Amino acid sequence: YGSIPRLLLAWITTEAVKTQSKELILGDSMSAFMRELGLMPTGGRWGSITRLKSQTRKLFGSAIHCDYIDKLPNGVIHESGLNIHISDNYSLWWEPKNPAQKALFNSTVSLTESFFKEIISSPVPIDMRALKAIKQSPMALDIYIWLTYRMSYLSKRTQIPWQALQAQFGANYPMNAQGTRNFKKNFLLHLKKIVLLYPAAHVENMEAGLLLKPSTPHVRKLTK
Repeated sequence: YGSIPRLLLAWITTEAVKTQSKELILGDSMSAFMRELGLMPTGGRWGSITRLKSQTRKLFGSAIHCDYIDKLPNGVIHESGLNIHISDNYSLWWEPKNPAQKALFNSTVSLTESFFKEIISSPVPIDMRALKAIKQSPMALDIYIWLTYRMSYLSKRTQIPWQALQAQFGANYPMNAQGTRNFKKNFLLHLKKIVLLYPAAHVENMEAGLLLKPSTPHVRKLTK
């Protein structure tokens, strides 16, 4: 939960695509890696050092689960699922009391083959500088990544109902008229900041939903 796992996932996927390797090096000091994520080392129970170490362990030990449900023309319902673990193993040589201390060994994470293949088979370019600029808001991070992902394949003008966006980004808002209005207001505040960072994103606030117009992704895909 929060911004740190989102920043970690963005860094992992970016690094995996750049290096084409599932063995990733996090560096020889905690503070150096925190700079990669745009974080300032702060101590204490709720400081960034404690939260980074805790969230890193939790993320590297988690799995992504996807459910697919298809209703066929003959009325038969087909259900399937997919479980992908993020890492096979990881090794952290961080010194929380002295985050700038260089360790004898690099901290590393080894991604699972299934997660690595998912990353490199369908990469969506994101700009880590943009994520660092909006890192204080988990919702803003989610909207930015979702928006540049949608723009990577959008071929025609598409309007997404506010209720659908609320179900995806605003689970903490009640699913009623007032909850949707509050969600829309907050969503648009974050979107305004994102469009400043990503001006090529052509979006329009409509009464019934958000109108997406074909745009280039924030970072153009490399051509071979």
